[in-house]
Amino acid sequence: QVDLVESGGGSVQSGGSLRLSCAASEYGACRYQLSWYRQAPGWERAFVSRVELDGRATYADSVKGRFGVSRDDVGDTLDMEMNNMRSEDTAMYYCQAQLLFSIFGSCTSVVWGQGTQVTVSS
Repeated sequence: QVDLVESGGGSVQSGGSLRLSCAASEYGACRYQLSWYRQAPGWERAFVSRVELDGRATYADSVKGRFGVSRDDVGDTLDMEMNNMRSEDTAMYYCQAQLLFSIFGSCTSVVWGQGTQVTVSS
């Protein structure tokens, strides 16, 4: 099973910036698409950003124009630059791997990282 490791979380003041990184272990026979999600206390986990298979970046409306997402050519790392951050960006940020296909054998459909905390103070 692929393992995901997030890094780069921390505390920042409103208007500041942070960069998150997600690194996936070797995919083996499974191929995944990586995405960023976040979950604030009392809220459900919600989609934030991803790079689609055609290379387009997709964002939640709440972060458009402020966040930028990028991946490497292999597709096993996903970075997210967060700018002009707001208190409502405070959440645990999770990297998700969604199974695209299996070359052979069985693969886990969805894998989550352990999360990295982001706190924005006003």
